[in-house]
Amino acid sequence: MIAVLYPNFQKKNALGCARKVCDILHSVDIGVVISREYTKEFDDKPFVIFEDINKLVGTADFFIAIGGDGTILRCAKLLVGTDTKLLGINTGTLGFMAALEANQLDALKRLKTGDYSISRRMTIDVVIHDRVYTALNEVSAKSATFRICDFDVEADGYLIGKYRADGVLFSTPSGSTAYALSAGGPVIEPDLQCIEMTLICPHSLFARATLFSPDRKLTLTDRTAGETSLIISIDGELEYRMAENESIEIMRGSHTLNFVDLIDNAFHDSLCRKMCKPIK
Repeated sequence: MIAVLYPNFQKKNALGCARKVCDILHSVDIGVVISREYTKEFDDKPFVIFEDINKLVGTADFFIAIGGDGTILRCAKLLVGTDTKLLGINTGTLGFMAALEANQLDALKRLKTGDYSISRRMTIDVVIHDRVYTALNEVSAKSATFRICDFDVEADGYLIGKYRADGVLFSTPSGSTAYALSAGGPVIEPDLQCIEMTLICPHSLFARATLFSPDRKLTLTDRTAGETSLIISIDGELEYRMAENESIEIMRGSHTLNFVDLIDNAFHDSLCRKMCKPIK
């Protein structure tokens, strides 16, 4: 059994956490692999294997991301289209996508016995000029100049609405606790299957988030005239500027990702601890 560590040492306590993870995995006879770039940080642990982790995508049993939600999201991108299981350990601020906090590392021993469950997270695919991009959290379309934009949204060819807003988000259930939550969208259990549409600062008194069946094909068309147009961002990374009357398509992703859940009701526990109380 092999586990690959994917740490973000820019996060406070991530290095100390990663070293503890190594020791716990080794104690239950799980092989530990870390990128060669971190040889110096782990050269005192002879059982650690240093390798190009990209070569182990799809063949390792687990990838363990250590950091915040951004770290887990980047790790997840590597695993799209594989059966490798992803486990997140939070050393960031919120860490909604994490299975464990840094003080719960003993639960890692359950990886050896199989005493865990798998949460299969849906993705969404975005088609731009016949190229397909995959998002685990959301696709955002926002004004490039902080001016209000005009756009249409269709579902399977049926016009859902003509909107005036600063932008719009199309989110997976996993992404409901990210940008969409801040924009006023609902919290959605990550195992559910749906596509959430949340308008950003809509010029309307009655605009509400809308949930679509995952089998819908959504079309976003930019109707903004002049230089103000929508900028498309996929999980906060790729950026693409739309032209007037240009359309993109959003639909259920062709892949799912396997998230390890080591603690029962981890999502609801995290929600209560991190969102129902002030963040210090």
